[in-house]
Amino acid sequence: PVGPYIADFICLRLKLIVEADGGQHVDNAHDAERDRWLAKEGYAVVRYSNIDILKNSEGVVADLHDRIDVRRERD
Repeated sequence: PVGPYIADFICLRLKLIVEADGGQHVDNAHDAERDRWLAKEGYAVVRYSNIDILKNSEGVVADLHDRIDVRRERD
C-alpha cells in the first residue's frame, strides 16, 4: 500500500513505483488520478504493459535500469 493505493512493485528508497498493466489500464481515468496523487507525494510511476513485459522483457529491463539511474541521480 502507498497511501490509499496499491502498487505492484515499489522501491521506497527511490520512490519509484512499477506497474504491470493489462489492457484495462489504457486511458484509465482512475490511474491518471492515482498517478497525480503519487507524483504529489514524490513518487515516479512507470507503467509497462503485460504484452511488453512478456514479449520485450529485455527492453523493459533496460528502460527500468535507466529510470532507476535517473532516480538515483536525483538523490
